[in-house]
Amino acid sequence: MYKAEECKYAKSHEWVHVDGDIATVGISDHAQKEISDIVFVELPEIGKQVEAGKQAAVVESVKSASDFYAPVSGEVVEVNEAVKSEPSLTNQEAHGKGFFFKIKLSKPEELDNLLSFDDYKASL
Repeated sequence: MYKAEECKYAKSHEWVHVDGDIATVGISDHAQKEISDIVFVELPEIGKQVEAGKQAAVVESVKSASDFYAPVSGEVVEVNEAVKSEPSLTNQEAHGKGFFFKIKLSKPEELDNLLSFDDYKASL
């Protein structure tokens, strides 16, 4: 499980946790509560290049479908297969078993554009 306080956030409610040059990304706990019961997640393919601020996945809930934007740029090196088969994991543990995918960072300086946990909370 990734501690929410140790993550960085995009204003569009994606979180990122960095370990070396690998960033684990997912949807914030606040966002998963807002969209309610997640019923489907479409994740990118391994090897896909994603760009910060651009659509990288789709999240569908009983309420609506929403684009998920990459908080940082890089190559997708792992996708969370468990979330594909059991999307509700994101509702249960958004900062843990419910993460979406991992990226090998291509522009680590983009992390400076993200919000700290306290700044993200204040923006809500």
